[in-house]
Amino acid sequence: MSLTGRILAVNIFALIVLAGGFFYLDSYRVQLLEERTGEISTEAQLAATAAAAIPSDQLTPLLEKLGEASGYRFRLYQDHRAPADSWSNGKPSYVLRDPNDEPWRRHAARFMDRVIDHVVGAEVPDPFVEPPVDRLAAWPEAITAARTGAVQTAIRRAPARTPVISAAMRVGGLNPGVLLLTSDQRDVIHTVRAERFWLGLVLLATTALSIALSLFLARTIARPLRRLALAAHRVRLGRSREVQVPRLPSRRDEIGTLARALSDMSQALRQRIDATEAFAADVAHEMKNPLASLRSAIDSLELVKDPDLREKLLVVIRDDVRRLDRLITDVSEASRMDAELSRARFESVDMGHMIEQLVEAREARGLPNGIRLAFGRPHRGSAVLFGDGQRLARAIENLIDNAVSFSPPGGLVQITAMRDGQQVVVRVEDDGPGVPPGERQAIFNRFHSIRPEGEAFGRHSGLGLAIAKAIVEGHTGTISVTDRDDDNQGARFTIRLPAAEK
Repeated sequence: MSLTGRILAVNIFALIVLAGGFFYLDSYRVQLLEERTGEISTEAQLAATAAAAIPSDQLTPLLEKLGEASGYRFRLYQDHRAPADSWSNGKPSYVLRDPNDEPWRRHAARFMDRVIDHVVGAEVPDPFVEPPVDRLAAWPEAITAARTGAVQTAIRRAPARTPVISAAMRVGGLNPGVLLLTSDQRDVIHTVRAERFWLGLVLLATTALSIALSLFLARTIARPLRRLALAAHRVRLGRSREVQVPRLPSRRDEIGTLARALSDMSQALRQRIDATEAFAADVAHEMKNPLASLRSAIDSLELVKDPDLREKLLVVIRDDVRRLDRLITDVSEASRMDAELSRARFESVDMGHMIEQLVEAREARGLPNGIRLAFGRPHRGSAVLFGDGQRLARAIENLIDNAVSFSPPGGLVQITAMRDGQQVVVRVEDDGPGVPPGERQAIFNRFHSIRPEGEAFGRHSGLGLAIAKAIVEGHTGTISVTDRDDDNQGARFTIRLPAAEK
């Protein structure tokens, strides 16, 4: 089910709960009728007691007064005579209305009565009809009261669907017989209809409000999400190079945050795709040169017979193979750098201790042209951060190798590590020619290489500084290059990384 459908379903469920009030109205109607039946039963007992104690000639006036005061009809059945009736003087206490003579509003109300009675499963009473011959046998409750001596009641339905309650009580004393009371409880049905009317108005207003809120929620929630989903689908298909994911700048809620996050993610994905495509093109370009040289040397090797020339060609082949091996190794390292950093578990790393070990290992392998390394080791435990020790060591090692490559014979490469506020700062300085200002950003790009003067072509892949930058940025740090500030010639590479909390 769509989000719009779910919003409507939730609001409709609330309306269904509210509509359950019609079931309450049915129980309310039943309760009113039970109360009225109790009142009429009490009235029948009192009237029977009064009728048993007065002379026969005063019986009809008494019933008339009781009917006028209570609104009921009183009839006393004695033997086979016509009953004493409170309506004998022609003044009925209630009138049973003919539905055919009533306006359409009454027909609509009765139709609603039938519908709700059918929905709630209300018990439908028998119809109330005045007998053609008014006698005791026409009233079952009166016959039962004569036999048992207890009050007997019944509820019937008038033609206009109003309840008619009757109560019968055996009378003794001076006027033996059976007293019958009947009452048209029109006010009960009017009360229930009035409550139903107001409940219907509330339900109607709530329905309109619920629909309006549902449409508002659908417009403010479902529609933006649908736009974001369509944009994400277009990004997945990749049919358009630049898919504009809506940023919804006017939204300051979670949907706006989601839209901006998706937009930034799509832009980062596009940049990553562009970088991957450029990287693949650069790899292909960088591999063509050694492959072309290697192919040419191999083809010439078959034709050359001079041993000296063949030896020179073999040297070229060996250099090209080493160059390809170095290039493939660096390319592999650079391509998996981001993925490995995202999965790496950072641990506490003492940069001072780590760099000290790197310097010792580099000196053990030997340094060309009498170049020296100098490391100003910080206090133990002062330059500590959280990171991947192996990757950070690779970044520092790349900077040291770069500094050694550009240092003149007998030059000095100085390495320092220290804590500066909330950062660990590592610097690598050399005595080389330095980096021109226009190249200080480009040297960190992949395959961008400025070869030292006199160095043979192909000794560097141009990925060392790019790998170092990727490692540093993977640790939320920065790397930059400037001139030395001690009036000496050379370059200073500076790495800044977040320090571990003390």
